[in-house]
Amino acid sequence: MMPPSSIRWRKSSYSNGMGGECLELAAFAGAIAIRDSKVAEGPQLMLSTAAWQGFVRSLPSGNQESIS
Repeated sequence: MMPPSSIRWRKSSYSNGMGGECLELAAFAGAIAIRDSKVAEGPQLMLSTAAWQGFVRSLPSGNQESIS
């Protein structure tokens, strides 16, 4: 796991900022990191860019958000 202070994390635009349940994403060359916003020091899931794109494409239309 990379130190959280060295990563630029983004919350979903669907996050209401009221402390609700939310995932945060960070983009790297060839990979996407995902973590629980409530547990910033917790585990991170790393996906290849191709795996992330496949996941996003599998979402119902209107629920897709990209990261760059």
